[in-house]
Amino acid sequence: MNTSFDLKRIERISKALSDPYRIKIMEAIKKEPDWMQCAAVMDMLDLAQSTVSHHLKQLVDAELLHMEKDGRCTKYKVNREGFNDYVDFLRKFER
Repeated sequence: MNTSFDLKRIERISKALSDPYRIKIMEAIKKEPDWMQCAAVMDMLDLAQSTVSHHLKQLVDAELLHMEKDGRCTKYKVNREGFNDYVDFLRKFER
């Protein structure tokens, strides 16, 4: 596990994954073979643009998503390394 994986980061990830909309976002982005446009995330959720942006920011801040600007558009993909670090941390509790 990454040595920078501290308790604050665990807390940020846990909070980010505590919302059902954020889990839906993660599931949708995970299914994409490459990047998912912000507009596509907005289309799948019945939420205001500002709310979707807030959810995406929480996931990026928790290092669960990579974000990249593409002109005026923003696109996202799952940060598999960050997610796997969290899963490895949780696995310690199954022993």
